[in-house]
Amino acid sequence: MPPVGRLHLITDARPGRDALTVVVAALAAGADTIQVRVPDATTDREAYELTREVLRMCRDAGAACLVNDRLHIALALGADGGHVGADDLPVAAARRILGPDAILGATARNPETARRAVADGATYLGVGPAYRTSTKDGLPDPIGVGGVAVVAGAVTVPVIAIGGVTAERAGELTRAGAHGVAVVGAVSEADDPGKAVTELLQAIGESR
Repeated sequence: MPPVGRLHLITDARPGRDALTVVVAALAAGADTIQVRVPDATTDREAYELTREVLRMCRDAGAACLVNDRLHIALALGADGGHVGADDLPVAAARRILGPDAILGATARNPETARRAVADGATYLGVGPAYRTSTKDGLPDPIGVGGVAVVAGAVTVPVIAIGGVTAERAGELTRAGAHGVAVVGAVSEADDPGKAVTELLQAIGESR
């Protein structure tokens, strides 16, 4: 099983967004994990083709490629693993599907959910939203740095803080116990995605 990276870029594959161009820039700047996330309306074929390209680029860059929710696509392409949220498959079921050697992330926002996810086979936890964000609808209220710290202190697996993360905020999250951060808008909406990744890496102490 590859180690859990510290900077996870989640693809913004909403209509009108150029996810692949952002991924190219992010990998060139040193992002160590790309998580392919697509809107619900995206067909499996579209998700497969996007993931195939992202996986190829990740292999060339030595980065990990994860697939959000659509675990059958992760399996079909041989991705490094997947991530399941609160409304996706249960963690234990996802682990059975992916097998024992894949990276499996699970979403948590409190110690109880976090411990259960780890017991069921999660490799890491995506914890948040840390701050308010507009890149995903229907999210609960932010838990703040304190909430991330409480979850990080309750488990032994890496915690990846997510939700409204920016370079200015990333350092306080890792100082609070997060292993790393996951971002969408901080990179995909930046004028210079590569520079944004460089600044995030510097903030979490992973500058090249």
